[in-house]
Amino acid sequence: MLFRSVSQSRYIGVYLEKSSLYDTVAKELKKIPQIVRLNYTTGNYSMFAEIVCKDIQELRYVLHDELQKIKGIERTETFISLEESLDRNVVVLPSDT
Repeated sequence: MLFRSVSQSRYIGVYLEKSSLYDTVAKELKKIPQIVRLNYTTGNYSMFAEIVCKDIQELRYVLHDELQKIKGIERTETFISLEESLDRNVVVLPSDT
């Protein structure tokens, strides 16, 4: 049974060799079922992914066996969530244009 738990959330900052590889890398990352969210970002990382793993061994598998084989990824940086302090849904109203 797969479920999302705060203690299981990890985040991965992805550095690309060049930003023009975004579409190619995103296509490959979408094939990894543990990645539940993927963003193209500004700042230190080219991409930022949320990943849910059942344990540290599964995280190691995804990092070592899945991510590292994707051409175009220069390196990654992993963050582990210790606590989710806020989870808010926001309603966006249409603009009056």
